[in-house]
Amino acid sequence: MIPLIMTTLGEPQTIVMIRGREETRRYLESMGFIPGASICVVSQFNGNIIVNVKDTRVALDRGMAARIFV
Repeated sequence: MIPLIMTTLGEPQTIVMIRGREETRRYLESMGFIPGASICVVSQFNGNIIVNVKDTRVALDRGMAARIFV
């Protein structure tokens, strides 16, 4: 289990858990970041990442991405 920010570009992953405050976890879950969901890092720049989750592209900052474990 590793943080999303440490994964390889273009390699499909499965979300194992999300850490952080309840508010943060609910926010991520509302965007489709739930345990068991498939996720793929599409791009990384300036510490931020763009991921595909549930057929949608989402941009996350480094801090938020570090809370998602795959």
